[in-house]
Amino acid sequence: MGFPDLFKLEKLKIFAYSDVKRKTAIDGSPFEAMFNPQTLTRSSTNIFTPAKGTGGGVQSATFVRTAPSDLQLNLLLDGTGVEEMGLVNLFSDPKTVQQRIDDFLALAYQPQSDTHEPSYLTVQWGKFTFECRLSSVTVNYTSFDRDGSALRAELELTLAADGDIAKQQSAAALSSPDVSHARLVRGGDTLPLMTQRVYGSTQPVLRVARANGLDHIRGLAPGRTLIFPPLAR
Repeated sequence: MGFPDLFKLEKLKIFAYSDVKRKTAIDGSPFEAMFNPQTLTRSSTNIFTPAKGTGGGVQSATFVRTAPSDLQLNLLLDGTGVEEMGLVNLFSDPKTVQQRIDDFLALAYQPQSDTHEPSYLTVQWGKFTFECRLSSVTVNYTSFDRDGSALRAELELTLAADGDIAKQQSAAALSSPDVSHARLVRGGDTLPLMTQRVYGSTQPVLRVARANGLDHIRGLAPGRTLIFPPLAR
């Protein structure tokens, strides 16, 4: 009977998948942190639009939507071997800092050849999990060898929440006409068509037009975001 490794430290891992349901892992997954981050910063934002009133200082903010939350964390990469002890150095060839950076970028940043999109990610650290995609990464090189190769670097990551849409809608119950919706106008869209999609009826079309300051219901400009206000009960 083996003894448990009481001194093993649980490392933060970033798993990468080719599908939003996170069923098919990508080669090279997971990326394991050399050192666990000192902090995890999670930001959540509600988006409001001010009422279009005239005069006075009183405004009522209309809820538009909840933006995907962000997770910020920094990962330290070290090529001096300080994190490796004992027999590890005798029987393995440690990766350089640049190799570790390239591995991470290939896994999380670069579009995958089969999907032509960056990977779907899951950050896992003990009981903490966060389904996301990489929004941005900044590489700060902080130490160099005599030949100019990096000995130490820090990855500054911003990860946007991006889970399975069905799970998100089930958890948030956002299919209700009693909450505000924001929709992007695409080519060929008309206001009656978009209103039908949101509310299941074209009856509120004039109310939607007023909420967005429109004087017509057809010929919408693609790329514009329209607000579909909640319906009174």
